[in-house]
Amino acid sequence: MSEENEEKPLISKRGIFVDLILSTAFFLFMALVVLRPHVPSEDPTAVLIVSGMASLCMTGIFWLATNMFRVTLVDFQRSKKN
Repeated sequence: MSEENEEKPLISKRGIFVDLILSTAFFLFMALVVLRPHVPSEDPTAVLIVSGMASLCMTGIFWLATNMFRVTLVDFQRSKKN
């Protein structure tokens, strides 16, 4: 049991913070750069709303993927030690 306490946790506060920063950058990139030209509207407000809503869904998937990658990486490093 003492060995389990010394191991690196699967989820850390630093990891969550890094994932949030990456997800915010991904959201802004997708909403303002990638999706904005694909909205079929001339109204700037409508373009921002539609690109933001689509980017929000993609950002959720990105956040899940980064968390799953981080947990898988930590688990792989644990099994590599043993």
